[in-house]
Amino acid sequence: MPVKKLETIDADTLLGLPYEPLPFLVEDLLPQGLHLLAGAPKIGKSWLALWLCLQVARGEPLWNFATKPCEVLYLCLEDSFQRIQSRLLDLTEDAPATLHFAVMSEQLHSGLVEQMEQFLQAHPATGLVVIDTLQRIRAAGNESNPYANDYRDIGVLKALADRYRIAILLIHHLRKLNDDDPMNMISGTTGLSGATDSNFVLRRSKRRENTATLYCTGRDIVYRELSLEFDRETHIWNLLSDDCGQTEQSSGRIAFLLSALLRKQPEICVPAKGLLEKIDPDGTEGLTPNSLSHKLRKSVDTLRRSGIIVTFRKSNGERLICLKRADGVDDSTAGKTVTIGPAH
Repeated sequence: MPVKKLETIDADTLLGLPYEPLPFLVEDLLPQGLHLLAGAPKIGKSWLALWLCLQVARGEPLWNFATKPCEVLYLCLEDSFQRIQSRLLDLTEDAPATLHFAVMSEQLHSGLVEQMEQFLQAHPATGLVVIDTLQRIRAAGNESNPYANDYRDIGVLKALADRYRIAILLIHHLRKLNDDDPMNMISGTTGLSGATDSNFVLRRSKRRENTATLYCTGRDIVYRELSLEFDRETHIWNLLSDDCGQTEQSSGRIAFLLSALLRKQPEICVPAKGLLEKIDPDGTEGLTPNSLSHKLRKSVDTLRRSGIIVTFRKSNGERLICLKRADGVDDSTAGKTVTIGPAH
């Protein structure tokens, strides 16, 4: 049987492809893909997971992070419908019909994926599935190669998330032994944490029982540590601080500079160097053409929510950054687009 030819693409062509930015269910925290939230028993993972589902289903912010409203499926496999009802009533008396629950399911490799696909086909607006807990959907594997078991199970769920372009969040446990790196405390082999797109560890503070740190890391998010406090009356984890404030200020500054430019010219296509000369002629922002281009590529979705549409294209051998306002244009400048590229 002949071997199938390897499909390749050259780097120059790849850079010119107009890929859409990765959609986020929770801005800057939870994109499409497979994710893991791990914490010690009884720390409050399920309260956080339920509130996350509720906020996304309602399209309301999770702390300071905007959410994209969609249908949500929560597999709460360690609870009953009665307990979920009680917890929901502790959080709200107005839960949307777009939030769905199941307390029983099949296991991986024996019907779970098919059940989830049936739900997703019946509810195509679903964007988030939470599985609480990962251990409940796993069957006994080959103990001689636990890494292979972990990687295989995660791979099945990762493929499902990518196929349906949704986010799947797995609730999991931590090891009992402490470690300086919280990610090393995730129970199981690195086949679990290494194959997911993002990992979140909820670790209780030593000083107070109701405070904890949420450590966030992933391929498509910046590393951040969120200090949280659990309110025993509202049953909500409140945000005390976010160590990523400097990064957010930088993104906000770029949005401010671009907005000022687009007020003068609502649509423009320029190389990174030309754009930098327009928004920072004195070099006071400390940016280079490469760093500006990189920041814009990472901020496409965020800038779009700020009313700025950013795209990239190639013209006459030069790569251009194209900007336009998403909130309409001024009549006096409508229809005028400035393109600055190589002379020809």
